[in-house]
Amino acid sequence: MAEPHIADSHEVIRVVGARENNLKDVSVEIPKRRLTVFTGVSGSGKSSLVFGTIANESQRLINETYPTFVQQFMAQLNRPEIDALENISPAIIVDQERMGANSRSTVGTATDAHAMLRILFSRLGDPHVGSPQAFSFNIPSVKGAGAVEIHVGKDKGKKERRSFEITGGMCPHCEGLGEVSDVDLDELFDKTKSLSQGALTIPGYSVDGWMVRIFTESGFFDADKPIQDFTEAERADFLYKEPTKVKAAGINMTYEGLVPKITKSFLQKDRDALQPHIRAFVDRAVKFLPCPECGGSRLNEGARSSRIGGVNIAEAAAMQITDLAAWLRTIDDPSVGPLLQALRHTIDSFVEIGLGYLSLDRASGTLSGGEAQRTKMIRHLGSSLTDITYVFDEPTAGLHPHDIQRMNDLLRQLRDKGNTVLVVEHKPEVIEIADHIVDLGPGAGRAGGKIQYTGDVAGLRASATVTGRHLDHRARLKDAVRSATGALEIRGASQHNLRDVDVDIPLGVLTVVTGVAGSGKSSLIHGNVPAFDDVVVVDQSPIKGSRRSSPATYTGLLDTIRSAFAKANGVKPGLFSANSEGACPACKGLGVIITSLGFTQSVETLCELCHGTGFSDAVLEYLLDGKNIAEVLSMSAGEAAEFFTKGAAHTTLSRMIDVGLGYITLGQALNTLSGGERQRLKLAISMAKKGAIYVLDEPTTGLHLADVDTLLELLDRLVDSGNSVIVIEHHQAVMAHADWIIDIGPGAGHEGGAIVFEGSPSDLVDAGHTLTAQHLAAYVGR
Repeated sequence: MAEPHIADSHEVIRVVGARENNLKDVSVEIPKRRLTVFTGVSGSGKSSLVFGTIANESQRLINETYPTFVQQFMAQLNRPEIDALENISPAIIVDQERMGANSRSTVGTATDAHAMLRILFSRLGDPHVGSPQAFSFNIPSVKGAGAVEIHVGKDKGKKERRSFEITGGMCPHCEGLGEVSDVDLDELFDKTKSLSQGALTIPGYSVDGWMVRIFTESGFFDADKPIQDFTEAERADFLYKEPTKVKAAGINMTYEGLVPKITKSFLQKDRDALQPHIRAFVDRAVKFLPCPECGGSRLNEGARSSRIGGVNIAEAAAMQITDLAAWLRTIDDPSVGPLLQALRHTIDSFVEIGLGYLSLDRASGTLSGGEAQRTKMIRHLGSSLTDITYVFDEPTAGLHPHDIQRMNDLLRQLRDKGNTVLVVEHKPEVIEIADHIVDLGPGAGRAGGKIQYTGDVAGLRASATVTGRHLDHRARLKDAVRSATGALEIRGASQHNLRDVDVDIPLGVLTVVTGVAGSGKSSLIHGNVPAFDDVVVVDQSPIKGSRRSSPATYTGLLDTIRSAFAKANGVKPGLFSANSEGACPACKGLGVIITSLGFTQSVETLCELCHGTGFSDAVLEYLLDGKNIAEVLSMSAGEAAEFFTKGAAHTTLSRMIDVGLGYITLGQALNTLSGGERQRLKLAISMAKKGAIYVLDEPTTGLHLADVDTLLELLDRLVDSGNSVIVIEHHQAVMAHADWIIDIGPGAGHEGGAIVFEGSPSDLVDAGHTLTAQHLAAYVGR
């Protein structure tokens, strides 16, 4: 497809003077109704230009067309730092943000597929049990009566008492959640011991502590009797007795059974806010079991009784989507023709997009970032809208090389319908299909933010940019691989689609676990490896924290920095915290003043008193080697490592640089980090352990081609330091660099779940019988 004539002003999105985040007065023209790929090293400014500027301004302008009353319920978007943005069309963002972990949200509810399925069963189900809400696990069945106000005739304010009935499909036992929680009593105490002997194994419950003394001195049972010898009454009082006043050591106290006491003090707290050892105890003590009444289907007996061709709605939702598509084609009833057509199209879209291995009852919070992004795409594939700007963030994340071609076809399909498609991507396979390239850099953070190249792929390849030089770069197969020092023995693994898998994962080497999306990689590793000792799992899940949280606070660097400032100036460390004593009195340490304007969006303005630092003037007068605290926190990790040349701070900063985060600013908000950056930050603070087993989940996500070599060097250093590294990965460069490969497949869903190869990368290429082998062979030129 030929490039448009850039001079035609209505055929381009014109960006003038973009300064969002690290962008340095960027001006660029992007052709409309074309596929444009934005490239550049991690942190070069791609997301700031595409998401922070173009997509953000498009959505902000659309929001402004609504009445102010409606705007108050919409996301509040600030105008990006830019001189002008011309000819933008409505933008739809299809990103990798995880879908909400709401326990009531499933793949089916998130895509409207379940809503259509409910209508289908309400029309054709036998026996007929009611309207579509009778098949909803989020609507309970309620009968009752009450006074209602009616507006008829002359008595417009008249109230009448009327009965009502709501017939929903929610299972009354589990309230539509499909599972019930239970406390594993064996994790609370050793039943062979008495309370006086230390039977309780709960953190903080020591024999001589008050938490235990209230039990031993309650008088409800003999504290010297083993728990297994308690009578039924004693056991009931010990475990479940309701709050009762007792005297312990002469003090009036409230006694409560162990299970409700533990539930309130530990289990009802925010898990992520708990200390690590308490969190580990909670994870051991609480079991989630399928609801015994509905069998985990979430639905009541009435909803489960209605069937179409012998299949009820719970069974249909639990089918692998490829099987569901086949079942829908067996239904032929003209009365629901249009509904069937729409439902089949939605289900076929799942298969087309490479998610045919999912089921509609899969909890949406369990989807990976890549799966969530592809699920969001389904809404748009059949849309009749054109002249839309679709914005994608690494759409190949989580995709095996075999699946990338299918994603490319979908991107071109959206473009060919007359849409503008903007893609932030690092994979050469996607860059190759672009109509237009915008390359940013030359480096990351402050060293980036400039346009390095615009044009076609051939021009990029011929350019001297970092991306151009690395576009055809390939990692080589190792000449020699390391020998294992032991093995993690996994036997009979059967989580999700795994088929009773036995496998030995070698220790002391770099092991790469690969296979097509949905083959069972994560089920095998995350479902079994963490049970072993000394396992460090480093994933891309969000890092909990407020807008005040930063890399400095998360890594513990801020404590070290505050202590250094305090020691140098003879004052308290608390002075150097923008969250307490050192905070600017005007903005309370935020650096901005937030003004609420009622129905319209809140406005954030730079605090004029502290000029955005968040610190008071008095604090900024204290210096450390000529720098104040705000100046230090505005440094990148690389700059800070040159400032703190020794000690704990330098060690932590060196690890951040090692994982490729040298460009990250110490004081920037944690929620501005991508999934890949979050994973690498977690890795940086975990690297102190020796002799550990590291589990990394797609660490190349968000990494430029030039940064992958740096990652491989880091993985080598971890292994050479005496650690074992297990990487779940699709990137061929990481496969080629592995000492051992475990390939899972051969397909996805129930077509996967088996080990199809174990051995060295060279042996995999030579064997050549799996999809991974074929793509790795093509990558290394064999």
